[in-house]
Amino acid sequence: MNSISKDSILHHGSCSDALHTDNFAEKIDLSFLDPPFNQDKAYNAWDDNLPPDEYWDWMSDICAKVYALTSDGGSIYFMQREKNTEYVLRCLADTGWTFQNLIIWKKKTSAVPGMKRFGKHYQIIGFATKGKQPRVFNRLRIDPPLPAGYKHERENGMYVTDVWDDIRELTSGYYAGDEALRDTEGNRLHKQQTPIQLLLRIILSSTHPGDVVLDPFAGSGTTLVVSQQLGRKSIGVEIDANNVEIIQNRFSQQRKADDVSRFVKDYVCTPNLDDIWGESSFTKLSTCSNTPTSDQMSLFESKR
Repeated sequence: MNSISKDSILHHGSCSDALHTDNFAEKIDLSFLDPPFNQDKAYNAWDDNLPPDEYWDWMSDICAKVYALTSDGGSIYFMQREKNTEYVLRCLADTGWTFQNLIIWKKKTSAVPGMKRFGKHYQIIGFATKGKQPRVFNRLRIDPPLPAGYKHERENGMYVTDVWDDIRELTSGYYAGDEALRDTEGNRLHKQQTPIQLLLRIILSSTHPGDVVLDPFAGSGTTLVVSQQLGRKSIGVEIDANNVEIIQNRFSQQRKADDVSRFVKDYVCTPNLDDIWGESSFTKLSTCSNTPTSDQMSLFESKR
C-alpha cells in the first residue's frame, strides 16, 4: 500500500487479495462498497460478466473480509442496482452484519423506462453495522425545498431520512458538470464516478474526525478525496492501473470541483456540525437559519 497523502493510502491490486488483517494497522470504522455491478461493462482489469452465483459468492467474500477488519459498531454502506436488493441484504446478513437501513438514492435525471415493469429511478444502498448499535451515527439535518402543499417554512430543517432525492448523479451529459473527471478532449475518465455529495453524507453520518474509512473499489478516488478533507484517514483498493493514476493525479492536482466546503450550507441545521465536519476545511456558518446572513455567506465563500 502506498501513501498518497498524510492520511490516505492507496493499494493497487485486487481487493480479494488486499483485505487481510496483515495489511491494516488500524481497524476500519466505515466502508463504502460500490463494486462493478456485473452488467458486462468493458472494464480494463475486470470481467464484468461473471456467472451470477460466482459474482455473489465474491461479494459475500468481500463483505466477510471487510467485517473482520471493522471496529465494533463500525458501518458498511453497500451500493447496488435496485434489482439486486435481495442479494445485497443476504450478503450482509450471511457475513455477520446487522441491517440498519435500506437507503433509496433517487436519481434526479429521467427514469430508465421498462416495457414490462415500472421505470427504474433509483439505486439502493444497504447500511449495516458490526453489532446491533452503530459506533457512530450523526443525525444530520438538511433543509431541502418544501414540497408542494406545505404551508410553513421549516425552522430547523429536517433529519436526513432513508430516501436521498437531493443528490444528483454524475450523468454522461450536461448534469455531470465540472465534477466529472475528463481528459483534454472532454471524454469522461471514469464512467461510473460517484458524486462527492453522496460520500460526504455517508462519511459525515457514520464517522468522527480521525476515523478510518475504507473503499475496496476505489474507482476514481472520491471516497479518499472526501475523507481527506473531512480529517478522516482513508484506505482505497483499486485493481485498474489507469484508475490508480487518476486517483494519484486527483490528489496531486487538487481541483475546485472536489472542494467539499461548498456543501457546508446544506448541513448548517445540524447541531455540532463543526465537531462532525472536522477542522481541516470547515468554518461554521450558523446553527440554523434558513437563509444565512451576508457575513456568513462571505465566510463560506472564503473557504472555497
